[in-house]
Amino acid sequence: MVEATLRNRLGQWLEPSRRSDVPPFMVMDVMAAAARIEAAGGHVIPMEVGQPAASAPRTAIAAAHAALDTGRIDYTSALGIPSLRERIARHYRDAYGCTVSPDRVVVTTGSSGGFILAFLSMFEPGDRVAVTVPGYPPYRHILTALGCEPVLIETTNETRHALTGEALLAAHRKAPLKGVLVGSPANPTGTMMSKQALSSLIAAAEGARIRFISDEIYHGLDYAFQAVTAAALSEQALVINSFSKYFCMTGWRVGWMVVPEILVRPIERLQQNLSISVPALSQIAAEAAFDGAAEMEEIKHGYQENRRILIEGLPKAGLTRFLPADGAFYLYADVSDFTSDSFAFAQEMLEKAHVAATPGIDFDPVHGRSFIRFSYARSAEEMREAVERIARWLR
Repeated sequence: MVEATLRNRLGQWLEPSRRSDVPPFMVMDVMAAAARIEAAGGHVIPMEVGQPAASAPRTAIAAAHAALDTGRIDYTSALGIPSLRERIARHYRDAYGCTVSPDRVVVTTGSSGGFILAFLSMFEPGDRVAVTVPGYPPYRHILTALGCEPVLIETTNETRHALTGEALLAAHRKAPLKGVLVGSPANPTGTMMSKQALSSLIAAAEGARIRFISDEIYHGLDYAFQAVTAAALSEQALVINSFSKYFCMTGWRVGWMVVPEILVRPIERLQQNLSISVPALSQIAAEAAFDGAAEMEEIKHGYQENRRILIEGLPKAGLTRFLPADGAFYLYADVSDFTSDSFAFAQEMLEKAHVAATPGIDFDPVHGRSFIRFSYARSAEEMREAVERIARWLR
């Protein structure tokens, strides 16, 4: 009786905040549905989540074991272990021929932690921040939860689904923008921006005093041409990256940012209060991961083969149109010949073909009902089996 009364009283005044009312990240719901089928004895080919099937580099795992043998894993500097920050700075020199000071490198709890720190340090509640559609859903959701307004800009075939300076400035003229965020290679499409396209976009943004954020989490996974870092084009751009994708370290939750000098101390203060520091064990492993690049390149070659299998195989199954898949490990397929409801399509494909993929509505509230995202971060055998299952289902 007392418990019932208490629940009744709490129900009258305790309720979730408005800022928590963000849409779910739909791919996680698809993962849960696939897990239920697996638990019931079915075999699902998981192509819904952007998670490498491979493990972290052996060098990273060995470094973590060695660190655990010492018996102490302590807090680190809020900005990250100095040697890791220096190693990340060296990576920019080695990979891009770009000089980045270690003082501008901030280690984060995955790229997700980087987005939160970036948005908090760059924007005020009510600020309007441009993001492209199709695009990674948490961009919009995190901005919304922090009180900012995500401004959706559609991309088109004419620009290979990359945001242009003209489109950005057109949106800015309608109502002023405080920032813009782009990803290359992009999620969910895998499309990439050339150096010229990225340079032009950054110049347009900075000319209008629009703050620029570059999501480079899929760098290293480039097939059409080498990815370009915004850090080489502007010291005012804020770059976010992670060890999750190329280095296959999703669960280690460690990423980094290259930030404008003026934001280093504000971000340090935020990190001190929000998380104290990124887990030390993950940072130690991440530093050693750079020594496992040869191993990661072999995995990348596997993704290239998977990409070929899908690009050649899915048209024979009936899915003939994709956005340019320049990098990452995604294929964004047009399913409008079969459905106007990609969520229902994904559900039926999971239930009948036991292939899990993510409905495009998760990435694009405008046209996403016509698209499905396939992740090809698994084995070549699974990709071949997925193509066969989809073909049997659609016939």
